[in-house]
Amino acid sequence: MKYTDKWWSYPAESESGKTVIVTGRDCIDEYRECGKYGYRITVSWDYNALPDGMPEEDDAKLMEEVTDALLDAFKKDRVAVMTGIYTGDGKRDWVLYTKNLKIFSLVFNKALEPLPTVPIVIDAEEDAGWEEYIDMREATYVPDEE
Repeated sequence: MKYTDKWWSYPAESESGKTVIVTGRDCIDEYRECGKYGYRITVSWDYNALPDGMPEEDDAKLMEEVTDALLDAFKKDRVAVMTGIYTGDGKRDWVLYTKNLKIFSLVFNKALEPLPTVPIVIDAEEDAGWEEYIDMREATYVPDEE
């Protein structure tokens, strides 16, 4: 499968009216259409928000380190693909699709091992139709201006 790092960002609005930056991954139809990535994983981090709902600088920096570690790990081991990142209103969510929950957890834990412990909650559910990704894309997609 071809690996791509094309993303778009869109300022959406949370239920409380705060801005949530939605960052979605583009050009991943191969993963979606192959039918192997049937589990959606949501990794959530509730943080102390600034008045605008965004994370403080130290948290934001560590969140980027987590993002980079996960992207690197799953680029090497294609057991999962990150499809979206939501940041705002006191919460960061990373959304990934995986084909194997057990192998995902091994790769995930190894990826974050060198980083400080972070306050995350992980949720997994079946989503063979990639409904979350399709909904997010339809609501927020911004085409590349090439």
